[in-house]
Amino acid sequence: MDNNEKAKIFKALSNPMRLEIVEMLLDGEKCVCEITEKLPYEQPHISKGLKVLKNAGIIKDNKIGLNVYYSIKLACIKRFIECLNK
Repeated sequence: MDNNEKAKIFKALSNPMRLEIVEMLLDGEKCVCEITEKLPYEQPHISKGLKVLKNAGIIKDNKIGLNVYYSIKLACIKRFIECLNK
């Protein structure tokens, strides 16, 4: 991974709402509806945050029927977030 890709990841994580989304996904895949129910932000704002995280390679999506599910793609992010929380 080059420095530009690393910088994109850090930039994506530099927003509190996006960090909340990542932390929520650490314990498993979540439907967009679950994410919007649990966070105090407007749905379009959450969708934009999910797009930023996906474009940075931190999360991935899986469409099943009408629902879109998100999960962690970047394997090391869990250890990184756990380290920050200590």
